Amino acid sequence: MRTANTETRQQVETLLAKDAYAGALGITVIDAAPGAVRVGMTVRADHLNFLDWAHGGVIFALADTAFGLASNSHDTVSVGIDAHMAYLSGVREADVIEAQASEISRTRRKAVYRIDVTRPADGTAIAAFTGTVYVTEQALKDLVAR
Repeated sequence: MRTANTETRQQVETLLAKDAYAGALGITVIDAAPGAVRVGMTVRADHLNFLDWAHGGVIFALADTAFGLASNSHDTVSVGIDAHMAYLSGVREADVIEAQASEISRTRRKAVYRIDVTRPADGTAIAAFTGTVYVTEQALKDLVAR
């Protein structure tokens, strides 16, 4: 991860606090730097599908949260325009999983991110996510102030 800093972490935690869905899932910030965020959660019984595995939507939501926070760790609002995820391994109740977002490319108008979802207890790769954002001209501080 890039060098973490307190200002970016505070900004990311402020954004996460405004995300009711991520809060309901129990997603927390572990680390943050400009263009890079690591979030985590513990899989609960209400996250399981009918086969007793973590629902794919829960894993996607964790990756998407890391994506959204990393892409909005700069000074302007960014909005997702594309996302793709490959599921690599299953997750069970009580598993702790993390999503590490890394900025691959950023221009004035677009940015691309890779998010790796893992189970840190054994290093298992759970999912691989890629996403692209449109970088707006809106100042992030205006959005956060609302």
